[in-house]
Amino acid sequence: MTKEAAIFPYSLSKADKDTTLTGSLVALSQYHKENCAAYARILSSMGIDLDNISDYRSLPFLPVGIFKRMALTSSRTTDVDGGYKLLTSSGTTGQSVSQIFLDGETRSAQQKALAEIGVNFLGEKRLPMLVIDCPGTVKDRTRFSARTAGILGFSLFGVHRTFALTDDMELDKEAIDEFLSKYGGEPFLIFGFTFMIWKYLYLIYADNPQMAPDLSNAVLIHGGGWKKLSDQAVSKEEYKSALRDVFKINRVHDYYGMAEQAGSIFMECECGHLHCSDYSDVLIRRHTDFSLCEQGERGLIQVISTIPKSYPGHSILTEDEGAILGTDDCPCGRKGSYFEVYGRIAKAQLRGCSDVYDN
Repeated sequence: MTKEAAIFPYSLSKADKDTTLTGSLVALSQYHKENCAAYARILSSMGIDLDNISDYRSLPFLPVGIFKRMALTSSRTTDVDGGYKLLTSSGTTGQSVSQIFLDGETRSAQQKALAEIGVNFLGEKRLPMLVIDCPGTVKDRTRFSARTAGILGFSLFGVHRTFALTDDMELDKEAIDEFLSKYGGEPFLIFGFTFMIWKYLYLIYADNPQMAPDLSNAVLIHGGGWKKLSDQAVSKEEYKSALRDVFKINRVHDYYGMAEQAGSIFMECECGHLHCSDYSDVLIRRHTDFSLCEQGERGLIQVISTIPKSYPGHSILTEDEGAILGTDDCPCGRKGSYFEVYGRIAKAQLRGCSDVYDN
């Protein structure tokens, strides 16, 4: 990692962050208005005058589903050689997927933010990396899914990347044993999506924990896919407890993120709270009139990011429900708001980074 990546990305207090985000997001909205005709029409239809916005909380948001229905891009290039890529969200058979247009500048900004956030939780030393997924997920680098983006993004922190599954989605025990024989005696990174770790790793050994590999030196990072686990009545606490009991994994960090705002992930701290970095924020809005909720009040999650420049994805209303737990006062010491995610709202389409893979 570079020295630049070691910057502490949770340093802004509420007052400083309000000023910084307002300036950045108003300017970003103006940029998208000038470079994305569809976004300009949306602002016009809403009667939005960006010159009169003095607080980023008053900026318009786009519903996350719009990226499934419209091709929204502010990029001036579609040159693959110049770093242009198309990112798609996951979707079950028959469902439409979001299409996110990324140019080189936006991808670099995403990587920079992810690097700073990841280093804060993992340290600057790159760790041997075991991926609970199959090699085929990362083969297409020009049009790729949220799973691909997650693996490639967290590979910034890994070396000797090894896939724990075959392309037939079978556990590759030989590959795991070889990885552990080489690197299992020191700290290493395990990355995967929440439901996939549960289905393709945990459930294989749940009834025979004595046969499970020793993963006690692992730091496990996982995200997405809570929908299917909540359907099976598996809570976050039970998830962590199960992995600890079977594999002896003590360090587990969930993260909240989505294809529509890649790079601006919200990592779970040691206290079990999801945190907004200096690049991002979360607002909670009431279902009835989209007004802002009070601290602790449940509502729809709106995600804010200063990163997206190649498409107008800087202010998105999700289909997830959550609540702000506090700001600048988490016992872990990180500044910014921290929050809880309770799950998808009723009747929302099933979507996510990982919970849609099924044989």
